[in-house]
Amino acid sequence: MSAPVAVPRLSINRWTCRTTPLQDLLEACVAEGIGGIGLWRQDVAEIGLDALRRRVDDAGLAVTSLCRGGFFTAADPTDRAAALEDNRRAIDEAVGLGTDVLVLVVGGLTREDKDLVAARERVVENIAALAPHAEQAGVRLAIEPMHPIFAADRGVVSTTAQALDIAEAVGSAAVGAIVDTYHVWWDPQLAASVARAGESGRLMGYQVCDWNLPLAAETLHSRGYMGDGFVDFPAVTRLVAGAGYTGPIEVEIFNEDVWATPVDDAVRIVRERFEQLVLPSA
Repeated sequence: MSAPVAVPRLSINRWTCRTTPLQDLLEACVAEGIGGIGLWRQDVAEIGLDALRRRVDDAGLAVTSLCRGGFFTAADPTDRAAALEDNRRAIDEAVGLGTDVLVLVVGGLTREDKDLVAARERVVENIAALAPHAEQAGVRLAIEPMHPIFAADRGVVSTTAQALDIAEAVGSAAVGAIVDTYHVWWDPQLAASVARAGESGRLMGYQVCDWNLPLAAETLHSRGYMGDGFVDFPAVTRLVAGAGYTGPIEVEIFNEDVWATPVDDAVRIVRERFEQLVLPSA
C-alpha cells in the first residue's frame, strides 16, 4: 500500500478523539497523512513524559501544542502559588514533548468571589510572574479567549483583544493569543484583533471546529466537525492567513458523538472537512 498523501499544516488535537487510546489515534493520523497532534497534560500524567514523547516520535508526528496551563484567577495566596507551580511544570512538560506552545485557559470565577475585574487583574499578574520561566524555556504562552458563555467557570478572557491586552500589559514576547473558531467566531472585532495579533507577533496558534446547535447539556461539548454548524471557516481562515500565520492548524472537537465514532472514521472526516473548508483559505 502506498503512503498517504500528507495534508499540509493539519494537526489533530487529542481531545477530538478523547476516548480513543492514544496509540490508536496516532496510527489513524499516520494512515490519513496527518503530521501533527496537540496533546493534553492528562496524556503526560497517564503515560509519562518520556514514554509519551517516544510514542509520538515513533509515529513521526510533531507535537503542535500542549493543553493546558492557566487557571490564574484564585484570590487565595496559597492557591495562587500552587497554580504558578503547576504552570511551571506545564512549561517543562511542553519542552519535554518538543512543542513551544502552551495553551492557557485563564480560569473563571467562584460563587464566593464574583469580582470579575479583580479576577482579570490576577490573570495579568500571574502570567507576568510565569513569563520569565517561559522565556527561559523557549515556550510561548498562548492565551485562549473563551466564548462569554464560559466566563463564569472557565475563562474570564472572552475576546482576542482582551488576550492581547493582557500580553501587552505583561510585556513579554513569550505571551500571546491562540485563535479558536469555537470561541471567537461571533466577535465583531475579530478581524481587527487578528490583524493586531499578527502585527505584534503574538498570534501563536489557530484551532478550528464548528459551533453546533442545539447546545449540548455540557455546553463545551457543542463543538462539531467543520461544516456541521455556523462558523464561516474560509472567512476566519483568511483573517488568520492575512495576519501572517503559517503554522499548524489544529482541529479540536469536544463532542460525544464524535468520541463514539470509530477513530479511523473520525480522523478521515476531520481530514476531508479540513481540505474542503480550511486549507484552501490558509
